[in-house]
Amino acid sequence: MSHIHVERREDAGELADALAGAKRIALDCEAAGFHRYSDRLCLVQVTIDGSTWTIDPFAFDLTELLQEALESADLPIVMHGADFDLRLLSRDLGIRVRGLQDTQIYAALLGEEGLGLASLLESRFGVELAKKYQRADWAERPLTKDMLEYAASDTMHLERLLDVLSEEIDGMGRSTWATEECLALESVSATVTNEDGQPVDLVTRIKGVRHLPVREVAAIRTALSWRDDIARQRDRAVFRVIGDKPLIEAVGAHPRRVEDLLAIKGFPTGLARAEGKVLIRRLQAIRESDEADLIPYPKGIRRGPARPPPELEATIERLKAVRNSIAEQIGLPRGTLLSNAVLLEIARVNPLTLEDLVEVEAMRAWKIDLAGEALLGALRND
Repeated sequence: MSHIHVERREDAGELADALAGAKRIALDCEAAGFHRYSDRLCLVQVTIDGSTWTIDPFAFDLTELLQEALESADLPIVMHGADFDLRLLSRDLGIRVRGLQDTQIYAALLGEEGLGLASLLESRFGVELAKKYQRADWAERPLTKDMLEYAASDTMHLERLLDVLSEEIDGMGRSTWATEECLALESVSATVTNEDGQPVDLVTRIKGVRHLPVREVAAIRTALSWRDDIARQRDRAVFRVIGDKPLIEAVGAHPRRVEDLLAIKGFPTGLARAEGKVLIRRLQAIRESDEADLIPYPKGIRRGPARPPPELEATIERLKAVRNSIAEQIGLPRGTLLSNAVLLEIARVNPLTLEDLVEVEAMRAWKIDLAGEALLGALRND
């Protein structure tokens, strides 16, 4: 396996020429969210006409080098499971990929059970991808030769895989389905989450907190904020500072000394000794505060899909029956055809016509062609 690693803009001339003359580009990215506080872009891999480059975004700004090619709607950009990478490229480089052809989408629309790149390459070509660096810290420098080889392998087979999947999906008459889904992914994933800039209340990420008394909610929020501050300072993923379970247990223990934290199973000794007094002081301040001054769990925030209101439950069951029947007939997983969240939205909107159904988010033309009339019938309870 061979590739070219680019760490300086002046060494990217060959890549720039290849991008300018490319008929198709295979693209992948590596990020550091599993290890670092931020899931920032750490490496970009590109394969063009059999040649592969790994490019270091820490070394120089990649925007000028990549933007024109990746934003050309006429140039196919082959990716696998592109959602997260599209967001990274948009947020960190200001690049909004166009011409997306996502091999994971193609595989899903073929009804494949294994949608991972490794599974598809093994089933189609007998190629086995290494797994050693799946959880590597891509923000570390220098990256080792083996890490770069691993990263380069992610794009080396993508074009060939797309060709095979395209032939299969053409044979099933589903090419337009793939085109619609790729265009939709381009649009949705090119936008950065939490665009309004409003901070996320950390307590909403912990299951079961919403029903606790306000003082307990405030104490948990304080502990989570303490952990978040440390994670940011150390540039570490928050779960690598301390897990949710021992941290919540610490809140419930009402610690008054560092030794109280050390007695909690899973509470890191070094963390307790270095930062424990700060946590104890903050929790003490919550205990001593007037309850009227404490911030309750935010209203209107739910974790996971909302339960449908009772008046819609019968309607949703009819919609599910339609979805399940059609999915079985065409050999697709139910969620690939229509997720439960989409069915809930259909029930809430209660469209009267196919034109109304188009306005429901995630309802593509191919889905309406397959299931539109039957869904409307289920809404009417025909």
